[in-house]
Amino acid sequence: MTTLRSSRAAGLGPMLIVALIASALYWPLMLAANVGPAGRTLASGAELDCRTALACASQLRNPVVPAPAQLAQGFVRLSTPVTSPLALPYNVGVTAGETLLGLLLATVTGIGLALLLVASRAFERATLPWLVASQTVPVVAIAPMLAVLLGQYGVQGFLPKAIIAAYIAFFPVAVGMSRGLRSADPLHLDLMRTYHASPAQTYRLLRFPASLPHLFTALKVAVTSALVGSIVAEISTISFSGLGKMLAENSRASDTVALWVIMGYGAVLGVTLVALVNALERWVTPWSRR
Repeated sequence: MTTLRSSRAAGLGPMLIVALIASALYWPLMLAANVGPAGRTLASGAELDCRTALACASQLRNPVVPAPAQLAQGFVRLSTPVTSPLALPYNVGVTAGETLLGLLLATVTGIGLALLLVASRAFERATLPWLVASQTVPVVAIAPMLAVLLGQYGVQGFLPKAIIAAYIAFFPVAVGMSRGLRSADPLHLDLMRTYHASPAQTYRLLRFPASLPHLFTALKVAVTSALVGSIVAEISTISFSGLGKMLAENSRASDTVALWVIMGYGAVLGVTLVALVNALERWVTPWSRR
């Protein structure tokens, strides 16, 4: 337990160093990004409470990169009241729900495809190129089409976004799981044959346990893909809630401070979802802890 805690503490060190460096660089980068627009605003004759472009760089109404005080004000403005459908916490919950449902659908689909890919080389040769090709279609193009198609069958609201998220996320699960199922030690496979184990017993006792590290690695990729898919689906289809809907609305309003706050919420949501997958991995595979 002491070793585990010390390794986690050692892992947090580099993260904190990067966070400190980013914090130190944020102010000069913000000034560099905003000084040009601030100069053009002053040259246009706009009335500002500052006299130089450098002084105005942290006071623009729609800055390229908001100042820390502007970010704080935007966070309070968009986060309260917490339970309001117009507030970010509520919309983060909607997007998180779509993402988790999409990840669940992607996991079931990906594992099913992985079993077929491992069981039949002919199936793998026939379908794997098409699975790869399916991931080259831009989700921005396919999301509205899927929404219209599903709407014809009465599938509306929350579920179409989750299905679009699953469409993006199933591929890494299928590839990672199939690789994991094939990663079992050949000597162990020979031993199972020596014991006259059935294919089901071989999968249950050997192949599935061996595949878990590969599966959870794929799930960490898939959950971020599902989050991106959910947000893009919310932007590309008719949505009444979610981070994508808020991004679209504030983009049309040219509220750059709000866009930065929403992106911050999205980043925190992504980190949280990956942390949940990590926690699930530690619970399911306690033997792999280091």
